[in-house]
Amino acid sequence: MHSYLKAVGFSGISGKKDLDMILNNVINEYDEKIVAADRAGHFFTELVKKYGDDFGIVVCGEYDENNEFQMEYYFPYFFGTGITLQEEVIIEKHAGQESFAGACDDMRIGVTIIFYLQNAGEYLTQRSRGNYVTDVRGVILSGLAKSGKILFPTLKKEGQEEKHRDNTINRGRLIAAAKNGDEEAMESLTIEDMDMYAMISKRVMEEDIYSIVDTYFMPYGMECDLYSVMGEILELEKVYNTMTKDAVYKMRIGCNDIEFDICINEQDLMGEPQVGRRFKGVVWLQGYVDFQY
Repeated sequence: MHSYLKAVGFSGISGKKDLDMILNNVINEYDEKIVAADRAGHFFTELVKKYGDDFGIVVCGEYDENNEFQMEYYFPYFFGTGITLQEEVIIEKHAGQESFAGACDDMRIGVTIIFYLQNAGEYLTQRSRGNYVTDVRGVILSGLAKSGKILFPTLKKEGQEEKHRDNTINRGRLIAAAKNGDEEAMESLTIEDMDMYAMISKRVMEEDIYSIVDTYFMPYGMECDLYSVMGEILELEKVYNTMTKDAVYKMRIGCNDIEFDICINEQDLMGEPQVGRRFKGVVWLQGYVDFQY
């Protein structure tokens, strides 16, 4: 059973019987079907069933010689609402099944972002036609969360936001230069990190860490597409799963100067979400890549 089904409103699944009923509903009453030939000559099929605006379940597999669908795997999805990144994207197949991960670098984050590819069928179609090459593409990131907390915002002084934006732009330039072998940029980044560590070490003796750290975005645990995030809530909407009537929150958050959407079940969120407050939690990062030229 997929551990993130609850994030899209399926909190009442108690066993395999309940899960099979939902998956059969997807297979028999899907809203969208995408078929693509893979390199082995098989016809990879995605069946998409919406259970709310921008979220639902995708079942993947192929049709046999009797035209009966054979499921290979499934996953809950949540589509974001706007382009998060414009970067060079690398796509790699997962070892165990015909699913894919995307990876790209973003100087605002400072680490390689790895996400679960939502539109694998479209990628296979473009690849089979010989159209796909690693290139700069638009990526819409989104995340599913099994739990989360709402924090109050930090108090910002006048002009602090503008100064932070300038510092972020400058740091991005230094990271790009350091990747190209610029020793002065490497030294500047090292000194900057040391100064930040010293500042935090001093302030944390008298202040709460979450009043010092406004947002963060960092890898979490052993799985490469899990991230621990904290960011300001920019947009908020409460919606309901059309089958189970579970309430879920869709939130757009600003985190380390990137914006992306998060979906979480109301039961799993501690605190009252409001625009301007902060969300903190671990998200399974998904991404929709624009493969069109």
